Amino acid sequence: MPHVLIIHEVAAYPAWKQIFDQAAEIRKRAGEISYQLLRYDADANNIVHFSAWTSLDHARRFFESAELVEIRKQAGVKAPEFIYLHEIERGVL
Repeated sequence: MPHVLIIHEVAAYPAWKQIFDQAAEIRKRAGEISYQLLRYDADANNIVHFSAWTSLDHARRFFESAELVEIRKQAGVKAPEFIYLHEIERGVL
């Protein structure tokens, strides 16, 4: 399954989270299937967004779209790093 790992700093987590939640339907239409949000242990404004997608092409189109660039500005996102991944194995111990 295709995944995207995004690491970014935000100006203020509560403001970012509100905009993130408002974009749920846009993300779903673009092909996001599921997501996890994590934060750095010592800094609540450093966010990791890990998500599963229908395809990496859909994810790239979405994350590189002008609409999302504007949404990131509104949300106070600073220099996001996008890592596009193919799952090769999953397990539970």
